[in-house]
Amino acid sequence: MNLSELRYIVALAREHHFGRAAAACFVSQPTLSVAVKKLEGELGVALFERASQEVRVTPTGERVVEKAQQALEAIESVRQEALCDGDQLASPLRIGAIFTVGPYLFPDLIINLRDSAPQMPLLIEENYTAALTEKLKNGELDVIIISLPFDEPNILTLPLYDEPFIILLPAAHPLTSRKTLKSRNLEDETILMLGAGHCFRDQVIKACPACAPHDGSGVYTAEGSSLETIRHMVASGMGVTVLPCTAAGADRYSQRLLAICRFANPVPSRVVALAWRASFTRPEVIDVLRDTIAASQLSCIHPINRNKGARKKTG
Repeated sequence: MNLSELRYIVALAREHHFGRAAAACFVSQPTLSVAVKKLEGELGVALFERASQEVRVTPTGERVVEKAQQALEAIESVRQEALCDGDQLASPLRIGAIFTVGPYLFPDLIINLRDSAPQMPLLIEENYTAALTEKLKNGELDVIIISLPFDEPNILTLPLYDEPFIILLPAAHPLTSRKTLKSRNLEDETILMLGAGHCFRDQVIKACPACAPHDGSGVYTAEGSSLETIRHMVASGMGVTVLPCTAAGADRYSQRLLAICRFANPVPSRVVALAWRASFTRPEVIDVLRDTIAASQLSCIHPINRNKGARKKTG
C-alpha cells in the first residue's frame, strides 16, 4: 500500500461516492477506483460496499479508514517536525481560506506577518470548505480559515471574529432611504447570490429567507466563486446582494454607484475561525496567526475574546 491509496480510501469513506472522492483527491474516477480495489486485494478484505447510487463503508473498512487517517496525520507530523528544526516560525506555512474570506483578510495578514514572523512565508490557497477540509486532513494544508459551524473529527478550531452581514444596493435604489432593512424588505428584489457549494450562500438563505430562490421569484443566482463579480453586478444595477461586511467595498466605487444598508436587529452574521489538525506540531503558528488577525484593519468585524474563543477539539 502507499500514501495515495490511504488518501483515496479516507476520501471515499467521507464522500460515499467514487466521483466525488476522486474530485476531492484531484484524480480521475477510474484511477481512484482501481487503487481502492488494489488495496482491498492486498488486504484481502472488502473495505466498501458498492451500490448503484452510494458507497458504504464496511465495519472492517471503518477500522482501516480510521487507521489510514491516523497514518496520514503521523506522516504529516514527521514532515512538520523536520521543517521546524526547533523554530516553529522558520518554515513556510500552507494556509487556505474560503473564497468569501481570503481576498479580504489575506492582504492585512500577509503584511502583518512580515513583521511578526518574517521567516515564515505563506503558501496561500482559496477554495471551498470541502476542498480545504480534504487538504487539511491529508496534510496538503497546515491551517485553514473557515466559518463556523465546522464539525470534523480530530480537528481543532479557534473562533477569531464575528462578521455582520450587510445589504449592498445600487446607489439610486429606493431602499437606500431606509436606515435599516429586514429580510422581508427584499422579497420583491432581484437578489444576486453565489452558486451552490458556497457555505456563505447557505448562511445568507438561513439569515434571509426572502433571498432563497424559488419559482416565480425575482431571485437571480450568480454562479461562480467570486463576491467581487457580484459586487460589480450590483454596481451595474442588476440587483441587490447580501455580503459579509468585509466584502462590501463600496468605497471602491463612486458613491453614486453603490450604497450599503444595515440589517435591523437581530443582525445576521457569521463566525470566522481557524482550523488545524490536532496533530499539528507548530502551536506557535496558531498563536501568531490569532494575534496577527486580531490586529488586522478589518474595522467592521467584532473580535472574539480569547477566553471565550478557546480552542475546541471537534469529533
